Amino acid sequence: MHLLPLPDCIVIHAHKMNSRINLVKTDPWLEPSARDILERYERYRQRLAQIERDFGSLLRFADGYRYFGINYDRHNKGWIYREWAPMADSLHLTGDFNGWDDNLHPLTRNEFGVWEIFLPEKEYRNSFVHGSLIKVVVRSPRGTQFRIPAYITRVVQDEQTKNFSGQLWFTGRFDWEGDHYRLESSKGLFIYECHIGMAQEKPGIGTYREFEENILPRIKKAGYNAIQLMAIQEHPYYGSFGYHVSNFFAPSSRFGTPEELKRLIREAHKAGIAVILDVVHSHTVKNTNEGINEFDGSDAQYFHPGDRGNHPQWDSKLFDYGKTEVLRFLLSNLKYWLREFHFDGFRFDGVGSMMYFHHGNEPINERDKYFRKGVEWDAITYLQLANKLIHYFRHDAVTIAEDVTGMPGLTFPVKEGGLGFDYRLGMGIPDFWTRYLKEKRDEEWDIYEMWHVLNDRLPYVKTVSYCESHDQALVGDKTIAFWLMDKEMYWHMHKDDSNPVIDRGMALHKMIRLISLALGGQAWMNFMGNEFGHPEWIDFPREGNQWSYHYARRQWSLLDNPDLKYRFLGAFDAAMVRVMQEKDIFSHWFAKQINMDTLNKTIIFERNRVIFAFNFHPDRSIPDYGFRVDIPGAYRIILSTDSRQFGGHERVDTSMTYNTLYDESADSHLLSVYLPCRTALVFKIK
Repeated sequence: MHLLPLPDCIVIHAHKMNSRINLVKTDPWLEPSARDILERYERYRQRLAQIERDFGSLLRFADGYRYFGINYDRHNKGWIYREWAPMADSLHLTGDFNGWDDNLHPLTRNEFGVWEIFLPEKEYRNSFVHGSLIKVVVRSPRGTQFRIPAYITRVVQDEQTKNFSGQLWFTGRFDWEGDHYRLESSKGLFIYECHIGMAQEKPGIGTYREFEENILPRIKKAGYNAIQLMAIQEHPYYGSFGYHVSNFFAPSSRFGTPEELKRLIREAHKAGIAVILDVVHSHTVKNTNEGINEFDGSDAQYFHPGDRGNHPQWDSKLFDYGKTEVLRFLLSNLKYWLREFHFDGFRFDGVGSMMYFHHGNEPINERDKYFRKGVEWDAITYLQLANKLIHYFRHDAVTIAEDVTGMPGLTFPVKEGGLGFDYRLGMGIPDFWTRYLKEKRDEEWDIYEMWHVLNDRLPYVKTVSYCESHDQALVGDKTIAFWLMDKEMYWHMHKDDSNPVIDRGMALHKMIRLISLALGGQAWMNFMGNEFGHPEWIDFPREGNQWSYHYARRQWSLLDNPDLKYRFLGAFDAAMVRVMQEKDIFSHWFAKQINMDTLNKTIIFERNRVIFAFNFHPDRSIPDYGFRVDIPGAYRIILSTDSRQFGGHERVDTSMTYNTLYDESADSHLLSVYLPCRTALVFKIK
């Protein structure tokens, strides 16, 4: 692989430009890679300049969905269908409107490989109608294919044949009146990750309307101010969790209509809840019947040709981000969801896979592996353009990168040498907890390793902390609650049933979540149901489970039952979120360590004038435990994991006031408290 040569002016003034690349100034470790960072920025700048020269602006470029696909032409009074298929021999539009005749409506091709057809309204107003089915017949050296248009906005599946088709969807303009919601990042981001289909308790697929009516109120009550919606982009296999997308502009019809999704988002905004789309631009399905693979008969239309176009682990196709029409397709997709559905941002799936030819499956143990060796530059340029577009169109929109590689500048502004994301996912945190719960006894827990993992981020990298997401809940893994309590949850969760396994599990469940939130980043994420210790894994209908929906649902009745202990965990999570919001914990990037006590497995730290004290010891409770504090005065407990309302033993009197004592010999102020085993206490000065 060879580096692209820099223009002479860039080489001559490289030193001068170094002073303006804030990423290098912020992180001196990157100084040897200053030229690489400049080249990364230059590739982005050149691509942006080309787009602006050829299309007028990045915003106009991202209006591709209003040019391609099926759009109504108000001036000429009719519908225009356009498709990019440069290697095809011919395209014909077919569907209910012409009795599925595959030769009656040919498209014409221009010099750029774009095909189009115009259908006058006066001739087709009674046949080219809302709700009717449609496909495009593509003829190429590979034969004849009946395909779904690439920019289609609605796809449905026939219940009998199981085949998918495009569907015309002409419902007029959605009423967004009154939806002026803007995400206030200063309040902190508390994300509730959810899946519409499995959000209900019924053994079946939930809908947008059911989610709006039944789940949104729960999220609001639990204190979360953002939801992250999975599996929205249409996907042929339900069990893929939405990560094998086939139709990028079509909200999944399994859950209802586009208008019902829009209404869900509008109602979330009314409740003060932002809506983030889990967007999948890292790969797509191989399927040729449903997706865009081999659309024009070639293997290199949207993707890299040959093996480079195949993802070795995911059995899917990889985009060629260097092609202008691929960039137009993906950037238009982002603007489409922002403009037409009022999403408030995106969680980008598989960013680590996108940025490297090895897809993040090789260790990155030297600087050059971030910038030169095995780096997919076109994908990085795409991500920079995506963040530029999103934040220009919606300055308050939020972007989150799923990346475990640690790419330098991931969350730094593009113009300052970065990729432009607002947050990265702290993916090492759930891996750490899974390893501890799976491999170590309580007595072997290392509080210094715990502190290191939860603080292992650069000071300029805003991180979404989480201890478990949907990944940890899937078959093949376990949630934290299940690792801690396993089968005992089936028999001993009644409020009057005393069981040591359940007692330990509930205590540690609360502590793990609290310390991960308090230390792990500048935002928080939880997958639905995990907050109350949902007892079972996620397993979508498949042949191996006789196509059952039993495990593809959420058992809210467990939380609602006053006789079960799940309600204690749910109550604690809501209290934890409320306290963290009220005390504006995320406004301080890192906590200050106060005390590390290996013998007693105790960690004490301060973040934004709030004191957190954790005793992870399995049986050693400590009376009169003293530690230094910076601010003298009277303190009170504002959260205790051992409170009875959270299923604890009420060993600490939370009504007490704790006054600091002055230690003259050490010239410091001490706070002395009773710190029971497997308990966390949160203090604030009165």
